[in-house]
Amino acid sequence: MRFASSVETNGTRWRSDAGVTLVEMMVVIVIIGLVTAVVAINVLPAQTTARVEKAKADIRTLEQALELFHLDQSRYPSTEEGLEILAASPASGGARRTDPYVRRLPNDPWGRPYLYVAPGQEGRPYDIVTLGADGKDGGESADADIRN
Repeated sequence: MRFASSVETNGTRWRSDAGVTLVEMMVVIVIIGLVTAVVAINVLPAQTTARVEKAKADIRTLEQALELFHLDQSRYPSTEEGLEILAASPASGGARRTDPYVRRLPNDPWGRPYLYVAPGQEGRPYDIVTLGADGKDGGESADADIRN
């Protein structure tokens, strides 16, 4: 519905029917909804991919810290010591450094601590694992486990 009126400014008479109809409002809302849907479809998978890549990068960082620990201590941490020993100051045990191997232990992108087991599977000296988005062993896609 449009309401026409006339307005006079500076001696010029203008006819004002610059209102917005309900159909025009609905068209704009539908367009905004379509744009939102397209953005959501493209952004949400990218968020999942970013979390997986962050987990892989964290695991690589923890591997580097474990290798430094191994160079200093001539051993890898036990499962009981866990990754926490990397964030502690190596005050004893023949360590050649006084600062921690990592400033802080990261949690995985889903907010849980990384799992550490020594010795690892398949002859590896250790395993670093995150259980993925679902927090359960196994899974596919975003729920898949990520290992070193």
